[in-house]
This record gives sequence, C-alpha cells and structure tokens, in this order.
Amino acid sequence: MNEQSKSTSSSTLSSRREVLATSLGALAAAAVPGVAGAAAAKATGTTAASRGHYVTSKDGTRIYYKDWGKGQPVLFSHGWPLSADAWDAQMVFLGQKGYRVIAHDRRSHGRSDQTWDGNDMDTYADDLAHLIETLDLKDLVMVGHSTGGGEVAHYLGRHGTKRVAKAVLVGAVPPLMLKTASNPGGLDLSVFDGIRKGTYDDRSQFFKDLTMPFYGYNRPGAKVSEGVRESFWLQGMMGGIKGQLDCIREFSEVDYTADLKKIDKPTLFIHGDDDQIVPIGASARMAHPLVKGSTLKVYAGSDHGLTVTHQDRFNADLLAFIKG
Repeated sequence: MNEQSKSTSSSTLSSRREVLATSLGALAAAAVPGVAGAAAAKATGTTAASRGHYVTSKDGTRIYYKDWGKGQPVLFSHGWPLSADAWDAQMVFLGQKGYRVIAHDRRSHGRSDQTWDGNDMDTYADDLAHLIETLDLKDLVMVGHSTGGGEVAHYLGRHGTKRVAKAVLVGAVPPLMLKTASNPGGLDLSVFDGIRKGTYDDRSQFFKDLTMPFYGYNRPGAKVSEGVRESFWLQGMMGGIKGQLDCIREFSEVDYTADLKKIDKPTLFIHGDDDQIVPIGASARMAHPLVKGSTLKVYAGSDHGLTVTHQDRFNADLLAFIKG
C-alpha cells in the first residue's frame, strides 16, 4: 500500500470513529439522561437551552423545566403521572399568541431528579416557588391539571398570590378526593389503594390501562388515539416509581380547602362532567364556591384528559380567560 492509500485509509477510519462516537453519545444520552447527557451534548453540538433547563431546589433536587417565548408568563403544572410534555399543545398555542410559557416536571416525574424523600405537596409547592422566584416571574397566570391543580392551589395558599395575576384549575383534585365523615362525596380509600397496587405490581400495564378511563376512551363511540395512549405511557414511565407512589397520597388525602379560601385572584375552574378520574361532584363543584368570585366552566360529556380530547376548545377558553 503506498503512502497516499495509507493516508486515505487512516482518514476514513478516523471519520468512522468520529461518527460512531457521536452516535454512541447520543444513544447514551437517550438511555441515561443526566448521566451521559453532557458528553452527548458536546459530541452533537447541542446546548442546555435546546434540551431544556434545570433549577436546583434547596435540598439539591434538580427540577426540569421548559421556558419558551416572551410576554406575560403562563406557568403549567401537570397531572399524575405525567410531565411537562402534557402541556405541549397549550404551550405552542399560547407561545404563538405572544405569551411566555413555562412548564416543569414535578420532582420524581419526567426528567427531574427521582427522590426518595420530599415527594409531598409542601415540597412540590416549595419547588414551584423556587422556580418562580429564580425566573422572577410576575403578573403570572398559573394553570394546573389534576394533581397539578392541587399544586397550584397549595402554592397560592402556602406562598401567597403577590406574583400571580390569575389561576386556572382543570380537572383538579381540590378540595379533597378522599371520602371522610366531613367529605361524604369523596372516593373510598380502596380506590386509591387500588392505584397504589396497580402502580407497584405492574406500573407499565397499569399506565396503559389507565389511559382508557382517563381520556374517556372506554365510552361508547369514543375515537381512541393510540398515539395519545402511548404518549401518556411514555411520560409515566419516565418518572420514578417511589415518587409516583408517594404522590398518590398527595392527590387523594391532602385537604386543600384552606388553600382555596386564600386565593384572592381571578380563578377559572374547568371540569368535564364525565370525568372518571376526578369526579366533578367531589372536586370542582365543591371547590368553586370556596374561591370568592371564581368561575366554573363545565364541559358536558367530557373526560379527565380534556386538555387533549377537547384541545381546541380548551385552548380558546384558556386564552379568553387570560385576556379577559
């Protein structure tokens, strides 16, 4: 082999090695986010801004968030067991309307750190407060779905409303999901024990099965989207099982009545009257009277996942309330 051939061969081999290294780096980042992510980013030329952002809470937990657009800020809190990705359609819609949109992954959910301790509503609210203060958000519109509605309510009750302009609670769990002597319209503890057992025994299958009542896909004539079901499953499986198990207590047994009574900003409740996950009679119909001057908008025949199944209607109602 002459010198020119050797040089060409060496150059080709080097190029192949670079391609292989870059590919392996990207695969490692996908398989183990947070461990190989930095190395893969360097290899592929991506930046922290393009991948998302993190804030570090007081106990060292990294909380992932998206922050898009400019304008009045709108902050979204997701339901269990999902992530910030559940709000993508709303974030794109409002971002295109001139708003700054932010959504975080609750600790032990999505891309945030999976923690053994601290998976409780006090800490969720404190994490949210830390994010809001770090970004110095003001004149803020807070939007919470399901468990995220409890998170928003507890933030407002625990940290006050001075940075907040309005709040929207969608299919939200307040005031209290659990049936008690003083809350006879709630659900039996056995319902939530069943969720715990399903999550512990076979989390993957349980999340797949949960999509059917969640989006009302088990109703006659429902148009089932396998893509929506797979997205729910993927978001759920990104989270940590310990934190997800702990969170079940937070959306079922925490009483948010005192938090609701402290809300002194315009508040909109949106709820489907065929919500099989958070029945409207034990939630929005009881929570609405506790928030002075609030509005309740009922979606007839709608399910728990109405931000997806009634996406365009919900987006329009959300925008109208923000602008109103």
